[in-house]
Amino acid sequence: MAEQLHIAESTDKVERYKTLLPQIESLVHGEKDLTANLANIAAALRQTMNFFWVGFYLVKENQLVLGPFQGPIACTRIDFGRGVCGTSWKEMKVIRVDDVEKFPGHIACSSDSKSEIVLPVIKDGKVIMVLDVDSDRLSDFDDHDEAALRKVVGMVERFA
Repeated sequence: MAEQLHIAESTDKVERYKTLLPQIESLVHGEKDLTANLANIAAALRQTMNFFWVGFYLVKENQLVLGPFQGPIACTRIDFGRGVCGTSWKEMKVIRVDDVEKFPGHIACSSDSKSEIVLPVIKDGKVIMVLDVDSDRLSDFDDHDEAALRKVVGMVERFA
């Protein structure tokens, strides 16, 4: 297991994801503990991609409950259908928001968050958690981010 990231020096996000994804796969390969895997994934994404906040919210008793994350303190619980995370859970789809201030019902855990992407992790036809990534820049997430983060979610779905 690799416990040190080799970060591409390129400023090109496609190159950084290309270098990062196999390393995440290596980090989680053979590790059975969910918390350990989610913690390492959040750390690897934040460190490599310089995101403002990266973390997981797990479905527990009909709420999303804060799981492993990297970044400033965050909202602890999110109701079904509320905010970007709750909406992603409810609609079972990726939601990309260019300006969180314009998202109806956005939950402002930090005023420094400007844009966001949330991806549901689905197991046996149900959302079991979401991957939430925030940026302190407007319109920071594009198709490349979504495609790469979908691959990360696919890894999580295999071991969750």
